[in-house]
Amino acid sequence: HIVLKWTNTTRWLRLTIARSEGLVMATPKAGYYLPNKERVPGTTTIISRFKDSGALMHWAASQGQLVERGVIKHWRDAAENAANIGTQAHEAIEAFIRGNPVDLAGSDPKVKQAYDNAMSWLQSTKIEIVPELQEIQLVSIDYKFGGTPDAIGLHEGKLVLIDWKTSNSVYSDYLIQMAAYRHLIEHGLRMDTYQPLGIELAPGAYICRFAKDHGDFASHYFGDLSDAWEQFTLFRRAYEIDKALSKRAA
Repeated sequence: HIVLKWTNTTRWLRLTIARSEGLVMATPKAGYYLPNKERVPGTTTIISRFKDSGALMHWAASQGQLVERGVIKHWRDAAENAANIGTQAHEAIEAFIRGNPVDLAGSDPKVKQAYDNAMSWLQSTKIEIVPELQEIQLVSIDYKFGGTPDAIGLHEGKLVLIDWKTSNSVYSDYLIQMAAYRHLIEHGLRMDTYQPLGIELAPGAYICRFAKDHGDFASHYFGDLSDAWEQFTLFRRAYEIDKALSKRAA
């Protein structure tokens, strides 16, 4: 029983750190399903399962020290606060793209700064976000996983993949996530109709990062993501093996 509790805690920590680092995106509450009603894991669920455990434990220990010093009441507080800031900024950008009013009154100043930075970047690059292609839930029949890419934009006549992150660094996880999203967009099916999007993306992806501490903004373009896609396919296979071993050891 002790091993089982530790395993569950470790998985929760992986998801919490992934969320605090901006990896976790919108996911349908009911999960991802193939046309045959088979439930499949999400992109971030697969990637988060193999995050570095050493970094994970270091983060958990640092949160425990903050609790002891009275800086935070509970070790989950810091991660949840970071997630809330990222979520609010994301929702504000999403509202703008869909033509809805954006009200940031009473929000954390970092949320407004993140939003303003995103708007400035869109204006300077002249990228137009396509509202109809924003946060569409997609599934892959071939690799049996799902995902919800943030946005697709139109730039110089070509469609480009865009993802918003709230974190203090760009992590390799992000590139793996973008490679998986590219596969879903070009080869997957919409989960609402189980029809392909029928679009082709320009190479690579834009990762737009907002620093958690100050709301600083930086955009990163990554071109060839073939190695990141190879890594994801390895993670996908390892995910099934790990699931089977966990059942065996339970």
